[in-house]
Amino acid sequence: MQKEKKVKLLIITQAIDTNNPILGFFCRWVEEFAKHCESITVICLFEGEHNLPANVKVLSLGKELNADLRGPARGLTQIKYLTRFYKYIWNERKNYDVVFVHMNPIYVVLGGVLWRMWKKKISLWYTHKSVDLKLRVAEKFVHIIFTASKESFRLPSKKVFIMGHGIDCDQFKPNAYRDNSILHIITVGRITPIKNYETLIEALAIVARNSIPFTLEIIGVSVTKEDEAYNINTHTLIQEKNLTSRVVFTGKVSHDKLPEHLNKADIFVNLSETGSLDKAILEAMACGLMVVTSNEACKEMFGGDKEILTFPQRDAQALADRLKKLSVLGDDTRHALTKRLRHVIVEEHNIKILIPRILSHYEASQ
Repeated sequence: MQKEKKVKLLIITQAIDTNNPILGFFCRWVEEFAKHCESITVICLFEGEHNLPANVKVLSLGKELNADLRGPARGLTQIKYLTRFYKYIWNERKNYDVVFVHMNPIYVVLGGVLWRMWKKKISLWYTHKSVDLKLRVAEKFVHIIFTASKESFRLPSKKVFIMGHGIDCDQFKPNAYRDNSILHIITVGRITPIKNYETLIEALAIVARNSIPFTLEIIGVSVTKEDEAYNINTHTLIQEKNLTSRVVFTGKVSHDKLPEHLNKADIFVNLSETGSLDKAILEAMACGLMVVTSNEACKEMFGGDKEILTFPQRDAQALADRLKKLSVLGDDTRHALTKRLRHVIVEEHNIKILIPRILSHYEASQ
């Protein structure tokens, strides 16, 4: 039997850093790719802490050295990033035959012509409802587009393949023990207007009036000035609703520490209006949590459970109703529900399934 030829892969991503609360998961993706590839070259904007396999080389554009620069100095630094990008893809051109760009179509725009000239197969992973000029141009250059769900890529294209997400189901798994004396609710995400925290606070005020004991943990931070103003308004609303003693703002949590927090909770709430399948929801499902979301991309995934697990966007009363119903489920019913939810992740959004599927598309198109 002829030995299967393994690809030499170039990955372009924003960060390689296990401590990054948003992109820390991607180190596990690279580890999983490394199991199936001859070699991997990673070009990242920011390089932080990681412990990747021996067949992985990481080249940073250098943002970790210039994170706090502003004004003209920042502009000069971006020119350096661009220069390094072209230097790296040129110097490494014999060390890769396939390109995998993660979430940033601008890199396809910058490198697409050269990669096409060099006969490299180009792919883009993209999961967001936004469709801008960069994405439209990138779509012309790539051979393959990978996305998590039909709602996660809104630009019509025959190059699109729906793959599901890549959750590490060994890292995100249920805890044998949970405190049943009080309802523990958790939400994870940047504190920004699109996350709709005010709807959650309004809903919890309704739940509190029904004498249901609960706590809420909010994991996330503000990034922009707009975010910070929204954060202040959220704290003010919590005070107005007399929920200060029930709500905890944990701040930034590294991705590898996230399962510890999820495993202390009963219900995960997601109110994001991104329109794409939110990875945070899937990680909570993998940990055996009940989830409630206004994200329409989840309805098909929930199947017969969608009525109790979804609610209309910005409808605080509907969210409160779902939380109250879930809070009184019997142990057997609840266990059956969370088992169904985790099964969806293990079968359809498992990193051990996703990465080989991605690589199979390169082989099929050769």
